Amino acid sequence: MIDQSNRKSTSGEALLNSEGGFTAFSFGGYNIRFRSPYSLERYVDVLKWDNGYLVVLAKYSHNAEPEEEYIDLKPILEGLYIDPASFLKPIKNVRVAYA
Repeated sequence: MIDQSNRKSTSGEALLNSEGGFTAFSFGGYNIRFRSPYSLERYVDVLKWDNGYLVVLAKYSHNAEPEEEYIDLKPILEGLYIDPASFLKPIKNVRVAYA
């Protein structure tokens, strides 16, 4: 699902969070949501950003300690008919942000 409302210029920083069984990746006025693992409670930190590939710490209900998790945005973007190269190029870093 893509929400393009409120498109605006960005500082090169994208946001990652989760809620209600979905992960949200927000950048440049886009809010791209996709299904999360059923036991995901929340993302804790972004360890690495590599042009569409994320290594994050995630807290799951079945484990007391956060675990390393991997997210590849390129196939998600392609499935939404968004050109990964042009969408990802201006992103310099990603951080976890909850309201």
